[in-house]
Amino acid sequence: MVTELEQAWDTFICYMSEHPKIANCYYKQVTGIPFIYIKGESQAIKRSDIEEVLKEAAAKAMKAKRLTLSMYHVRESEAFYVYRVRFLVPQQKMFCCGNICDDCIRFQR
Repeated sequence: MVTELEQAWDTFICYMSEHPKIANCYYKQVTGIPFIYIKGESQAIKRSDIEEVLKEAAAKAMKAKRLTLSMYHVRESEAFYVYRVRFLVPQQKMFCCGNICDDCIRFQR
């Protein structure tokens, strides 16, 4: 069974790989932290263009899912832009704390 998070990553990587501004894109996990390595179609592509494509891909991946995006630029090498990208799963309350919260466990179901 594939989780929503795994589906989001699959959709994200597929969208990034097929985008016309992106020549090469791959995902690498280092010590449990996911990094995306992106090579633009041309040397003249700007960082802002890459970030726009990243946000489009993330929006497409998160559609109809309860996920949020955390994205940070890490570095630029000769050919690649490196970003730390994480899809965050919201935490759910497991018990009532008595503070009459809007998302109280008592109001579910």
